[in-house]
Order: sequence, then structure tokens, then C-alpha cells
Amino acid sequence: MSVRVLVAKVGLDGHDRGIKVVARLLRDAGMEVVYTGLFQTPDTVAIAAIQEDVDVVGLSMLSGAHLTLAPLVVSALRDRGSDIPVIVGGIVPANDVDELRAQGVADVFGPGASAQEIVAAITALVPHSN
Repeated sequence: MSVRVLVAKVGLDGHDRGIKVVARLLRDAGMEVVYTGLFQTPDTVAIAAIQEDVDVVGLSMLSGAHLTLAPLVVSALRDRGSDIPVIVGGIVPANDVDELRAQGVADVFGPGASAQEIVAAITALVPHSN
């Protein structure tokens, strides 16, 4: 069974080159990838993740709003009865990683994270992928 990942840009962050690179590397690793596009809300991401029956939600955060938006996505999923793990990649100061994890984010990847590191983390989050 293939791992399904939804990747999303939440909020007003219009930079999408990085998320497109990550989507391709996940596909190259054999995962199915759904990309929601730019300017999503936490609710639209949660709804799409549930409708698409994904295993993991990946958020690309470059706007500095990660401490606000990522926990809102986690809450939107949980409010709908979903335990889909949420990971965050992008520009996230090291000081904010513990706060994101405390608010339910499963993993955080900063600039320079390798494809192997991201794939391994997603694989570890999905019980049926091992």
C-alpha cells in the first residue's frame, strides 16, 4: 500500500517552489502526493486531507506564521475526528520547534533537510508503510 501525503500552503505565503520540490521527491520515493495549491485555510486543508484519505499532511511554511497556522491545521483535523499526523517544513526557527510539537505537529524540517530525512520521517509516521 502506497503512502499518501497531502502537501499544502496555508495562509498568504505565495512561495511555492520548495513545496513543489518536496512533492516531487516524495513521488520519486513512491508516495502518492496531493498538492492543494496556494492560499489554503486550515479548514480547507483538513477537509481535503480527510476526503483524500491521506496518511500525512505536510505544510510548507515560509511566512513566519507557523506558530499560528500549523496548530490550527492540527486542530481542524482533530475537530473532525482525524488523527492524521501533520509535519511542517520551511523557515522555522529552532526556538519554535518545541512549541510546534507541543501543539501537535509530528515533525519539523528546516532548510537543508535531505530527501532521505523527510521520506524516513513520513515512513515512520505511517504504520502500514513499514
